[in-house]
Formats: sequence, C-alpha cells, structure tokens
Amino acid sequence: MIVSASRRTDIPAFYAEWFYNRLVENYLYVRNPMNPKQVSELKLSRDTVDCFVFWTKNPGPMMDRLSILDTMGYPYYFQFTLTAYGQDMEPGLPDKRELVETFRTLSRRIGAERVIWRYDPILLGGIYNVEYHCRWFEQLCKSLSGYTQTCVISFIDMYARIKKSMEHMGVYDMGAGDIRLLASLLGPIAKQYKIGLQTCSEAMDLSEYGIQKGKCIDDRLISRITGRELDVKKDDTQREICGCVKSVDIGTYHTCAHFCRYCYANLNPPQVQENRRQHDPDSPFLIGRLNGEEKITQRVMKSVFRHSDDGQMELQW
Repeated sequence: MIVSASRRTDIPAFYAEWFYNRLVENYLYVRNPMNPKQVSELKLSRDTVDCFVFWTKNPGPMMDRLSILDTMGYPYYFQFTLTAYGQDMEPGLPDKRELVETFRTLSRRIGAERVIWRYDPILLGGIYNVEYHCRWFEQLCKSLSGYTQTCVISFIDMYARIKKSMEHMGVYDMGAGDIRLLASLLGPIAKQYKIGLQTCSEAMDLSEYGIQKGKCIDDRLISRITGRELDVKKDDTQREICGCVKSVDIGTYHTCAHFCRYCYANLNPPQVQENRRQHDPDSPFLIGRLNGEEKITQRVMKSVFRHSDDGQMELQW
C-alpha cells in the first residue's frame, strides 16, 4: 500500500516525532473524517508499506531523522510546496529564503527526482497578478534548478468554504483565459531551467505550453524509485480529473498550523489550536487517544508491487 502523509495536514512540519514513533511501533490509528467512531488500524511494516508520499511546506523538522526511514528500508518521496505568497496568504511559514535552502538540503540528501516542487495553488488578485507570478516563478526556478526535476501547478478552486475570505482579500475566480495566459508564460520559464511542468487536478489541456497532466501519488515515480513494477488503480476517492493512484492517508483535518488563507482543509484556527493541544507524540492517533466508543478495524494493506508467475517481484533496471 502507498501511504499518503498527508493531504490533510503537514506531518513533516508539525508531527515528525509522532510519525517516527509510529514507525518504531509499526502501527497507527486513523479516524474516519466523516465518522470519528470508525477507526482504521494501519500496520506499518515493509511488508505492508510500499512507499510513503510526504506532503509539506516545511520538511525541516523531519529531515534530521530521515536515516530512520532509510535504515528500515522504506521508499519515500516529498511533495514540497513553495510559493511566492507573503505572510498575508501564508502567515505560518518561515522566510522563503530559508525554505529554498531547506529544499536544496533535502534534495542533496535524497536526490532531485524525489523532491517534487509544488507551486500551487496559483491565484490572482491584489498584488498577486500575472507579472508577479512570472517574476517570482522564474526566481524560484532559478533557485531550485538542479534540485528538482518536476514542478506541479494548480489553479485555485473557489470552493464555497473559502470563497468569502478569498474575495475579501481581492482574489477572483480565474477563467480559462487567465489560466492559458499563465500557462503560456510559466511553461517556457520552467523549460529554460530544465524543470518539467505538470498540472494537478486540472481539466484543461495545457500540453501546447509544455505542461503535462500529472499524478501527485505517482506509480511511475514509485516504480523508478523502487525498481519495481506496480499494479495499482486510479484513486476513485479523488476527483475524476485527479490522476493519483490509490493510497491511504494517515492525516487528520484541522491540525495544520501554517494557517494558509487559501487552504481547503483547515478553516477554523481555534479548532486547529485545540486539536494540537490534544496531540500526543506517543499516541497511535495523530490527535487524541481512544475513548472506548470506537470500532477498530484493521485496514487491509496489500502490496501494489506486481509479482511474476513464480511469486518473485519483477525488477525493472
């Protein structure tokens, strides 16, 4: 099974100690976001985990113990979001120069192929106009050239739960013309710095600008990292336009303290603070503990690696 850590929160930035503790204990619990009394038990062993995919805006707190993952033999890669927004949009993040250096350090540690740069979501409004994005995107491309092979972009979806706050900040709903204009400008910039540009969950075909449709949970990348063929289907729990393959997410909503204004997953800062007060790095749960009302079900964790007829894994060299 591929483990996503996590679309719902930033585990590397805020919960690295908990994650490493769970590796040592070889299991963790995840509550069903829609029914907290339903709990899945996930076994974390090399027999059950084929790859970890880390999603983060600041992997720094996790990086000094990556040798634990390496020693235990877990394959992994990072989706590292690094945008051009200021403290008005991303109040909980360190300075961009510090994050660029963190990105470079991580890349030197694990290799450029395994650090995917995310420049998303792209939004327009106020100071964040097309010229602003082009200027900063090129600066970041220049800073990260040689430290990543891939950049993932997406364009903000003005869901009802963020629409009011975004409009209050001057952000407007982008049309097809806005998207094509940005694509026509960002595509050549990325190419100049030898960074492949991909979209995340975008219906529009932007291939004429050198931008391909991507997969954030990417079976092709995992195959290259591990040297093994995968047999895994598209994740049918994600949107139809999402290219990701199946994974299991170990995060919890309303637990990320970056407090990005455009975030879909953490809309209530007081709730985030309360949840973080309930965090115990020694608990099998990311937040809280068992209260006796849960129904615990062991999650079936089947390997997604393809096996040959004689039962041996096929290796691709």
